[in-house]
Amino acid sequence: MTDTTATRYVGQPLRRREDFKFVTGKGRYSDDIKAPGMLHIAVLRSPHAHAIIKHVDLMAAKAAPGVRLALSGTDLAGKIGSIVPNWIIPGTKVPDRPVVAIYRVRFVGECVALVVAETQAMAHDAIGLIDVDYETLPSVVDEEAAIRDGAPQLHDNVPNNITTIYKIGGGDYGKAAREADQVITLRVANNRLIPTCMETRSILAEPNVDGSLTVYLQSQVPHMHRRWIADTVGISEHQLRIVAPDIGGCFGAKMHLYPEELLCPYLARLLGVPVKWWESRSESHQSTNHGRAHTEALEIAFRNDGKILGLKVETLGNVGAYLSNMASGGPTVNTINFGTGAYKIEHYEARSRVVVTNTVPVDAYRGYGRPEGAYIAERAIDAVARHLNLDQVEVRRLNFIQPADFPYRPYSGPATIYDSGNYEGCLVKAMEAFNYDFRSAERDQLRAKGRYRGIGVAAYTHMCGMAPSRRLSLIGFNRGGWESARVSVDSSGRVTIFSGSMSQGHGHVTSLAQIAADVLQIPIEDIDVVQGDTRQVQAGHGTFNSRSMAVGGSGVHVSSTRVVAKAKKIAAGMLEVDEADVSYQAGKFSVPGTDIASLKFGTVARMAHVGHKLPDGMEPGLDETVFYDPKGMGAPSGVHMAYVDVDPETGIVDILDYVAVDDAGTIINPLLAAGQIHGGVVQGIAQALYEEVSYDADTGQLMTGSLLDYAVPRAEHVPSIRSLFQETPSPTNPIGVKGIGESGSIAAPPCMVHAVLDALSPFGIKHLDMPMTPPRVWSAIQKARAGADR
Repeated sequence: MTDTTATRYVGQPLRRREDFKFVTGKGRYSDDIKAPGMLHIAVLRSPHAHAIIKHVDLMAAKAAPGVRLALSGTDLAGKIGSIVPNWIIPGTKVPDRPVVAIYRVRFVGECVALVVAETQAMAHDAIGLIDVDYETLPSVVDEEAAIRDGAPQLHDNVPNNITTIYKIGGGDYGKAAREADQVITLRVANNRLIPTCMETRSILAEPNVDGSLTVYLQSQVPHMHRRWIADTVGISEHQLRIVAPDIGGCFGAKMHLYPEELLCPYLARLLGVPVKWWESRSESHQSTNHGRAHTEALEIAFRNDGKILGLKVETLGNVGAYLSNMASGGPTVNTINFGTGAYKIEHYEARSRVVVTNTVPVDAYRGYGRPEGAYIAERAIDAVARHLNLDQVEVRRLNFIQPADFPYRPYSGPATIYDSGNYEGCLVKAMEAFNYDFRSAERDQLRAKGRYRGIGVAAYTHMCGMAPSRRLSLIGFNRGGWESARVSVDSSGRVTIFSGSMSQGHGHVTSLAQIAADVLQIPIEDIDVVQGDTRQVQAGHGTFNSRSMAVGGSGVHVSSTRVVAKAKKIAAGMLEVDEADVSYQAGKFSVPGTDIASLKFGTVARMAHVGHKLPDGMEPGLDETVFYDPKGMGAPSGVHMAYVDVDPETGIVDILDYVAVDDAGTIINPLLAAGQIHGGVVQGIAQALYEEVSYDADTGQLMTGSLLDYAVPRAEHVPSIRSLFQETPSPTNPIGVKGIGESGSIAAPPCMVHAVLDALSPFGIKHLDMPMTPPRVWSAIQKARAGADR
C-alpha cells in the first residue's frame, strides 16, 4: 500500500539549518568583506553635548599620511540630504538633522567632520589633527527637565523641546475615579538602554563598472535602506544594491538610517573607489541609537476587591537630540495604546509627549514601546495588589480580558484590536510549571528565618506583525505593511524562497522552509531560502515588530499554495483528467480510485519548464510571487513567573527560577521559538537588574561609554529559563501565527521587578526603579531599616 502521509514540518523542533557555518567559523559578516583599493573613513565626533561650531580646521588632517579627503559639515551641505524620519506621527514637529553637523552639535558623539584614508589607522590618526572651535551651550539630558521653563532649547522649530503630543483613551476616567473605592498614584521609569550587539555597525560601499553601487550593510530592512540611501544621496534605486550579510545582532538598532550609511555611498561615488567604515565599541555607545528612556506617571482607580475601574497615564518619551526613523511613534502609538495590557480596564486616559534632549537619539529596541506599555499595566496591577495586600495572581485573574471577549478593543479605542487569546490558560499553565503554591509557602517559611525570597508575576499582550498598509498611512508611516515572498521551483523540483524578511539570527532559513515544505509536501532539504540582497529578492520591508512569520511567513504560505495550485493544473493535463479529480498527497499527484500512475512533484516541475503539455493559456514555469498585506495584526500574550533570592547585606539578586508561558498562535518551530523567548528574557532581565545609560546632568557627558561602565549580564547572571507555549491561533493570517521575537523583553522587566519587590516587602519597600542593582537594592533596605528604627 502506498504511503500517502506527508511529513509535517510546522510544529517540529528542527535544528537550525543555517548554524553549521556559524559554529565552524565560516560566517561572513560585513567587516569580513574586503575590496581592492578600499579606503577607510574615520569620523570626528563632538566632545560636547551642546555647542556652536565656530570653525573647523582641516588643514593638518589633509596633510597627514595616507589621507585622501577631509570634510566638514559645511563641505557636505547641499550634497547629501538631511536624515528624515520614516514614521512621523501627524502633528509632529520634525527638527532638521544634517548628516554631518554644520553650525551646531546637540549630543556627545554627533558627527562633526570625517577623514578618508588608505588605512583605518591612518584615518583615525588624521581625525586627531582636526581642530574645531566650539562655543559651548547649556545642555539638558533629562526629559522632565527638558520641558521645564528656562530649559535649553535644542531646535528653533520645536518649542519647549516637545516634538509630538499624542492622546488616546476611552470611557470616562473621571467618572471611574469618582466611583472608585480608592485612587493611588505611581511614578515609573523605563531606563535608557544601549543595544549591545555582538557585532558593531560596519558599512562598505563599492562602485561597479556599470555606474551602480553595491553597499554591504548590516540591515534588518535592506530594501528600506536602499530607498532611504537612494533618496538622501541622490542615487536611482535601480543603481543601488544593498547586501546584508550575516549579522551579529540587531534588536531594532540596525533598522534606522545613520550618517555613516550615507557617507560611505556618497564618498564611494565621489572617489570612484570602495569606501568602508567600522564602528568601535565606544563609538557604538555614543552614536548607535539607544532604547527605552521613558518616564510615566500613573493614576489608578480601583475597588477594594482589586478590580481596576480606570487608569490615567502621562508619559514622557526621551528621544535624544533628533527624531530617528520611528522615534515619534515609539513613546506614543507603541506605548500608550497598550497601557491597559491584558486587562479589561474600560476607562482609560493617556497622553504621551515626545521630548528632545542633548543625548544620543533613541529609537526601536526589542519591543519598542510595547515593553513600556506592558510595564504601565503590570506596575498598576501590582501596585493595587500590594496596596490591598491581595494575591498578585488573583488580582490579575479578576481583571483579565476573557476568551469570550475576543476580538477585543481595549477601552473601546479605535486603533487597537486584540485578535485572540486565553490569558487565564497561560496563567494556569505557568502556575503549574512554576509550582506557585509550593513556592509561596516556601517563601513565607524562609522569611521567618531571615531569608528574603520573592515571586514575580507578569502578564502581557501587545500587537505585532505591523500591518495593514492602509492603517499605517493613518498614523504617519512612510512605508507599507506588506511583505513579499517568491517561491520559485526549478526544473528538477528544487525550490528557492526569496523573502523580503531579513534574519539576524532568528532561524528564517529553517522556519520559512518549514512553512513551504508543509504546503509543497516535499522534503525540507529540497528548499533553499534567500534573503538580504536587493538584487536577488524582489522587494521587502524587512524584519521588525515580530513580523517575519506573521507577514513574511504568511507570504511564503500563500506563494507555495499558488505553486501547488498551478502544478495541480499541469498534472491534470499530464494525467488527462479533470483538475477536480486530482489529489496531491505526500508530494505526488494522483487520481484516487483509479489505476492511473501518480506523478511526483519533480516530474510536474520538469513539465512546467519544458512546456509541452501545459493547459491552454498557461505560462511555463512554477514561480509565484506574493506581496502579502495582512488584514490585521496578531496579539501575542503570555504569563511569566520568576523566583528570586535577595541578600539584604549586599543587595545582590539571585534568580532561582524563571518560567515563561507564551501564546504566539501557531508555533512554527518550538526550538526556535524557545530560543527567541530565552534571548528576549535575558534582555529583559538585563534591563530590570543591570543595564542603564547614565549621563552627567551638568555637562551632558555619557558616563557609560564603554563596557567597563555599562553592565551587560554574563552567563552566570542568567537562570535556566523554562519556556512553554500555549497556541491560540490568530484569525488574521492563513497560518495562525502572531509573532514571538519581542515577547521575552516585554514580560521579563515587570516580572523581575515584581519578584524583587515581593522579596523586599517585609521591609515595607513598595517601589524601586530599574535597574535594581545591588547598590540600589541595598540602599533601599538601609533606608527602610533606618526608618523602622526611628
